[in-house]
Amino acid sequence: MSARDRILDGCDLETFIVCDAVEEGKSLGLRLMAELGFDDADVVFCEMGGPGVRIRLRGYVYRPAAEYRWYDQEADSIE
Repeated sequence: MSARDRILDGCDLETFIVCDAVEEGKSLGLRLMAELGFDDADVVFCEMGGPGVRIRLRGYVYRPAAEYRWYDQEADSIE
C-alpha cells in the first residue's frame, strides 16, 4: 500500500506562483495539482503580492464520506 493510500482526507501545498493576476495564479495552481496527480483540488487561499500570488491548495485523496481504500484492507486483516 502506498503512503498516498493512507491519507485520510487531502494533501495541502503552499507556494508562490509568478503570474500577472489572481485568476491566472488560481488556474496555474489547479493545473499544478493536476500535474501532481490530484484529480480533485481546491484553492484554499490566494493573494496577489509583487510578481505573483501566494497560494494554498488542497488536493483531495478522499472527500468526507468517501470509500477509503485503507479501511477495506484493515477490515480484511482483522478477519
